[in-house]
Formats: sequence, C-alpha cells, structure tokens
Amino acid sequence: MSGPIVYVDNAEVREGVLEELKVAIKELADFIEASEPRLIAYNIYFDDHRMTVVHFHADSASLEDHMDVAGPAFRKFVDLVTLSSIDVYGEPSKKILGQLHQKAQMLGSG
Repeated sequence: MSGPIVYVDNAEVREGVLEELKVAIKELADFIEASEPRLIAYNIYFDDHRMTVVHFHADSASLEDHMDVAGPAFRKFVDLVTLSSIDVYGEPSKKILGQLHQKAQMLGSG
C-alpha cells in the first residue's frame, strides 16, 4: 500500500464561463464530499482566469476511488476549462497514471 498522495491540477478558465464553472464545480465538490469518505480534503481555488484543484488522499487507492467515482463528471468541464497541468506527489499506482492521462487528454486540448 502506498503512502499519502497529494494531487494538484491547474486549468485555464475559458472566456465568459466563470460563473457557470463555479456552479458546476460546487456541484462536483458537494457530490465528492457525499460520495468519497476516504478523501481527506478537496479544495478549489480561482485566481483571475485560472482554477487550481488540490486534494489529499491517504493512499493511492483513495485517489483511484476518486477517479472512479468523480471521473465521469469531468466531461461536463470540457467546454469550461483547458487543463494545463496535473501534479501528483507521492507514489500513484499505474492505474492512477492511466486515469490521469485520460483526464489530461479529455480536458487538455484547447
């Protein structure tokens, strides 16, 4: 079993959609809070035209659960953000690396 995992992603907010994004991200955060009891923390920060998402997991399995539970909801963000980076601190599993690659492909193109 792996140790703690810290996940950070940064995205550019597309022009004219900030308020829509804030509503969508609040819905996602509420869903995650209700559905992922193993998640230690899930935080979202907005700065000008950027959004940063930071979450903390006890282990790689918790991040895998997050991707399985919340991953399908990420599609609604395709027209709202352009993902510019994902950083993971700790020892993520190969499954996580594959899931994050898929997320980057889905949200990273402008």
